[in-house]
Amino acid sequence: MSYQDVITPAQAATLHGLFLERVKRTPERIAYRYYSHNEWRSYTWRDMRQEVARWQVALASLNLQPGDRVALMLRNCPEWVMFDQAAMGLGLVVVPLYTVDRPDNIAYIINDADVKVLLFETAEQWNGLRTVRDHLPGVVRFISLRNLPDHGEPRLQSALEFLPETAQLQSCRTCKSSKLATIIYTSGTTGRAKGVMLSHANLLTNAHATLDTFMVNDQDLFLSFLPLSHTFERTLGYYLTMMTGTTVAFARSVQSLSDDLQHLRPTLLISVPRVYERIFTAVRNKLEQGSAIKRWLFHLTVETGWARFEYQQGRGAWHPSFLLWGLLKSLVADKVLQRLGGRLRVAISGGAALPPEISRVFVGLGLPILQGYGLTETSPVIAANRPENNQPDTVGHPIRDVQIRLDAEGVLWTKSACTMLGYWNNPEATRQMLSEDGWLNTGDIAQIGPEGHLRITGRKKDIIVMSNGEKIPPLDMEQALLQDPLFEQVMIVGEGRHYLVALAVLNPAAWQEFAQEIGVRTDMPEVLTDSRVQGRILRRMARDLRDFPAYAHVRGILLLQEPWTVENGFLTPTLKLKRNLVIQQHAEQIAKLYERF
Repeated sequence: MSYQDVITPAQAATLHGLFLERVKRTPERIAYRYYSHNEWRSYTWRDMRQEVARWQVALASLNLQPGDRVALMLRNCPEWVMFDQAAMGLGLVVVPLYTVDRPDNIAYIINDADVKVLLFETAEQWNGLRTVRDHLPGVVRFISLRNLPDHGEPRLQSALEFLPETAQLQSCRTCKSSKLATIIYTSGTTGRAKGVMLSHANLLTNAHATLDTFMVNDQDLFLSFLPLSHTFERTLGYYLTMMTGTTVAFARSVQSLSDDLQHLRPTLLISVPRVYERIFTAVRNKLEQGSAIKRWLFHLTVETGWARFEYQQGRGAWHPSFLLWGLLKSLVADKVLQRLGGRLRVAISGGAALPPEISRVFVGLGLPILQGYGLTETSPVIAANRPENNQPDTVGHPIRDVQIRLDAEGVLWTKSACTMLGYWNNPEATRQMLSEDGWLNTGDIAQIGPEGHLRITGRKKDIIVMSNGEKIPPLDMEQALLQDPLFEQVMIVGEGRHYLVALAVLNPAAWQEFAQEIGVRTDMPEVLTDSRVQGRILRRMARDLRDFPAYAHVRGILLLQEPWTVENGFLTPTLKLKRNLVIQQHAEQIAKLYERF
């Protein structure tokens, strides 16, 4: 594909303009593949134009005004794109929601953004929404993709009722690229999510600049499975692929991802570290069950492949073992990479740090994983590795026209056309994040290597980044839990993991009372690991954390009776918890909590 085939931000002007230009250029090309009625089906760009027109006419019938907010709570599917494009063509602002969240969290976002229309998918979602519908007076229409009989809500329609059978695309309302396009709610240092305001220009600029890091063409097949409510997937897996005319296949579910990878055989994949971790774990478990010779052959393949990679990157010397690569690739590497379909030429990892040992294995097997870094507030990509200049233990170089700097404390600041407009209805949080001259404080501690590679080394503010990319404010969660008299001290753990666990020091008096209530003896050595005790306490924690997003859910607990003090070295003289020391002290017990799921 030549560079001229890529739609530039100037040619698109807006995100809806991007869609119209793509339809104009390649109307008969396959835009999206999706699974329906037990088979894989597809839409061309011309088909998508017709469907967007239906959604646009239906939305226009509600007399919404440019700038009004509309929300969608869908899994990744063609209807996500149809609704998004129809809304933006009318000058509306799109608010994506998690497909699974507590009703009170959904209600908070809908009311905070003053959402007028909500599109969702299933009866299960409606069962949650109906419990808060009386608290959503601003919503003029609920739309369900599926028919919901006997719903008893006059504002609710199915898509079949809402959409006309045919329609002509409305003339696009005048919209500047600097105008607000979307509000994406993301957790920060408080329990309630903050609405990140991103413009058309923010997202278009970021998608286009990211194309410098890896080549995408119209022969590629991109598998979309990270939620489109995440900026990472939305920018790279939706707007970037639309720029290049790349076909996107929507995975059926995370549970069926392995089958979809092998059936569809994508050439491009964007993922958070958790997916690579799962494949790595499956391979490791199979090796442990196999013979010693198989384990030796696998390690030889990885080490040889890694050495070849370092040589190709200009950082290592040639070695005679490279002569074995053809055989090792055929016997080992190709078989492992078949789990990913066998055609991947580029895999992107972001949203959280990819463990170096996992990166080394995949790179050693011949799959170039490119790690990047960014924030929702930066649309999202700030930096990324390139195939020809890939240092897997870093997040690469800043993308085109993105400036970075480190302050005196080593905190990373960034400035670019991708930086958010601010936080919705939250000027104080905006002032804390953005300087008057447009520099954004990431809150991450970083280093810049001699060749300009960026390495993230920590966080100034304690934010846990899980392996699925979700960000959790542990201090706020801990404060919420400490309102419960049962807990004397609490620490949340989950950095780089796929779920959270809690370390909790019990209040002696409350613990005695609690034990009597459920009929256990506190003098029994195994009482703290008793399933009845842990189950009851986890349910209490879930209640205490009800104001936090659904993904801020504690799934494991380590109960302790000895408090953390200055005297035993776990608190500083100013009574701050030495988190790393606590984790180190209980490393074995924490590891066991992550073996259960």
